[in-house]
Amino acid sequence: MRIAINGKGVEVSEYLRDVVEKRVGKLEKYFHADTRADVMISMFRGRQVVEITVECPGMLLRAEEASGDMYASIDAACKKLEKQILRHKTKLSKRLRDSAFESEDRIYLEAEEDVEEEAGAPRIVRTKRFAIKPMTEEEAALQLEMLGHSFFVFANCESGQVNVLYQRRDGDYGLIEPEFE
Repeated sequence: MRIAINGKGVEVSEYLRDVVEKRVGKLEKYFHADTRADVMISMFRGRQVVEITVECPGMLLRAEEASGDMYASIDAACKKLEKQILRHKTKLSKRLRDSAFESEDRIYLEAEEDVEEEAGAPRIVRTKRFAIKPMTEEEAALQLEMLGHSFFVFANCESGQVNVLYQRRDGDYGLIEPEFE
């Protein structure tokens, strides 16, 4: 597993780098050797934030944790990521026909906004671009659940159109199928 460690407003010492490589390295048993893991270490409102993104053929996993202690944040993010992997590995292998951890295709990460609290009108503070491949509504629901976000943009393989799947307040999912005039 290739691990890239970056600090945003934080000095990444050699010791911290070793700790991250050791703890994130424990996850490599779930992935191929060419899998890439990006670790971003930052400070936000006095809290130590660790964001781990694992990019492997067929999937993108993400976990973020914040606490008063950097090492606790690293541990918690790794545990969250491992729990996510274990919880979804069976579902992924069944629903994506054993290709989720080995596929050459890439599954998409939906846009996630960085929210800044500021007086005045809301503004766009972050833009993400991502590849879209056709998938079923069930596969999109699985990705939404796995990534832990409130919405997921995907190409519906049945209609060929871009759809948005979102989680409703009652826990069910809603599907937006835009119609262009």
